[in-house]
Amino acid sequence: MALKKKPVTGMKDMMPEEMEIRDYVIHLIKETYKTFGFLSMETPCVEHIENLCSRQGGDNEKLIFKILKRGEKLKLNEAREEGDLVDGGLRYDLTVPLARYYANHANDLPSPFKAMQIGNVWRADRPQKGRFRQFVQCDIDILGEAGSLAEIELILATTSMLGKLNFKNFTVNINDRNILKAMASFCGFKEEDYDEVFIILDKMDKIGADQVAEELAGLGYEKERVDGYLKLFDEVAEDVSGIRYLKEKLGGHLSTETADGMEMIISSVEAARDCEFNIRFTPTLVRGQSYYTGTIFEVTMDDFGGSVAGGGRYDRMIGRFTGQDTPACGFSIGFERIVMLLLENGYQVPKKGAKKAYLLDKKLSKADILKVFEQAKQDREAGMRVLIVNMKKNKKFQKEQLAKDGYEEMQECYAK
Repeated sequence: MALKKKPVTGMKDMMPEEMEIRDYVIHLIKETYKTFGFLSMETPCVEHIENLCSRQGGDNEKLIFKILKRGEKLKLNEAREEGDLVDGGLRYDLTVPLARYYANHANDLPSPFKAMQIGNVWRADRPQKGRFRQFVQCDIDILGEAGSLAEIELILATTSMLGKLNFKNFTVNINDRNILKAMASFCGFKEEDYDEVFIILDKMDKIGADQVAEELAGLGYEKERVDGYLKLFDEVAEDVSGIRYLKEKLGGHLSTETADGMEMIISSVEAARDCEFNIRFTPTLVRGQSYYTGTIFEVTMDDFGGSVAGGGRYDRMIGRFTGQDTPACGFSIGFERIVMLLLENGYQVPKKGAKKAYLLDKKLSKADILKVFEQAKQDREAGMRVLIVNMKKNKKFQKEQLAKDGYEEMQECYAK
């Protein structure tokens, strides 16, 4: 059987030009988040299948790469169901592993715990532009902080990082699951209908209000109720005045704590931001993951059709492991989409030190070669990036390629 040169479908090989940008972005993310007090941590890429299938990952649970039991534990002849064959899977995100990690190590961690985790995740999804079956996620989470300080810090850290990559004209869209529920309750929807209604509402920016109304009517909801519900969204401004309006309009359906917390987040971020972006109250924002319990947010860019970052509050996930709920809020950057945009825009990594190449003539003596290595050592200590290569017959073409790779100085080394 012939060996295959191409990577598995949905995976990709990384060329050096892309890796230079990826490495730089990861370094920038880590350094930026550290200035906000986040601590690096890591979890295994393989998780217990029970954790991955705990109904906390939404549709992602349909996309798990499952792992067969190994050795004596794998008994193919006796297997009657999937559970007899599978005991692990590749993680589909970093949030579920983080919840397990915190439940296991909480006594040894600071409170609140500001976690930073960067790593590969895997989903058996259909590949498309900017989406692969293996991709990097970059998450920051604050565990143990119940107040809006967590949301403010997460938004400021994420936007600060995007600003350092020269992104502008992006928008942080923010909402709260409790506001969604309050609006639905005010318009007469039953609690058991919320998930169904919100799934359709989440399509608003793609299909428009008329199509949303049509789909809700198709599920049997009364036209008067649907019209009143959608009209309510038209009445809400996309800033703190919209929150104040809902606080008064919805009365007892919306808690003062939720409304005041949302206003505090928006006002604080607007006052403390260190780069150019918009923050917008978006009452139609839903986000699909079932584990969100409060604030939710997404970052969208004018130059990209979808979101490039997202997250929210998930106060009940850790309690699934410990039996006691723990306040938790996180923000994840779409690393692959960010890199794709940088590549498409011809982004150049800021230079750190000059690049110098030594081209060695084949007649050089051992002593002369050692002198080159000694000089290269001194150059590196001075902060330069140094390459030592043998001189090729087509020296002109070789030097052109080195110049293309950013080598500004090239020294030809001949035997004396």
